[in-house]
Amino acid sequence: MILPIVAIGDQVLKTKAKPLAADLPAEELQKLIADMYETMYYANGVGLAAPQIGKAIRLFVIDSNPMVELDEDEKKKLEAKGETPEVGVKRVFINPQMVSETGEPWGFEEGCLSIPGVRELVQRCPDIVIRYEDENRQLHEEGFSGLTARVIQHEYDHLEGILFTDKLSTFKKQLLKGKLARISKGDVKHDYRMKFPGQTGRR
Repeated sequence: MILPIVAIGDQVLKTKAKPLAADLPAEELQKLIADMYETMYYANGVGLAAPQIGKAIRLFVIDSNPMVELDEDEKKKLEAKGETPEVGVKRVFINPQMVSETGEPWGFEEGCLSIPGVRELVQRCPDIVIRYEDENRQLHEEGFSGLTARVIQHEYDHLEGILFTDKLSTFKKQLLKGKLARISKGDVKHDYRMKFPGQTGRR
């Protein structure tokens, strides 16, 4: 089921998410995960965190394949230089805890399904190690790099009540203030279901 995505301005996006209960029925969890993937793909996203669908729980899904796909020429160039092309990752992260973020921070233009029409350069570390449970509640500790690490960091921030716009300079935040206020009121073009603060209906 495609769910409405909560827009910036809703308090759930600024709230630190709570751990997902260990006794949550498996069928309920699998339904939630399936709905989150369906919602993410419908909105052409590469990641979606539970707070973005109004649930302040520590759960997010990603599929970084669309971001890291290269055409054949680019792949051949990398291979000729002895470099391995990045491979995308589709994964469920339950109750994640960031273990480490390392390397020289690098900038990349990010967007967010909760803030349609806004894209800005964000600095993030290229390598991470994260501990998490998968969809079967099995525990893992795993390292990720490059664009996949960035997607994970972006979604992990949602669980901490942090939006990518919070990471911008004071000057850039000031420039965006009016636009973000309009988005929170529903004054924005979007091609997927959204829920705006203060609105009882869904658009």
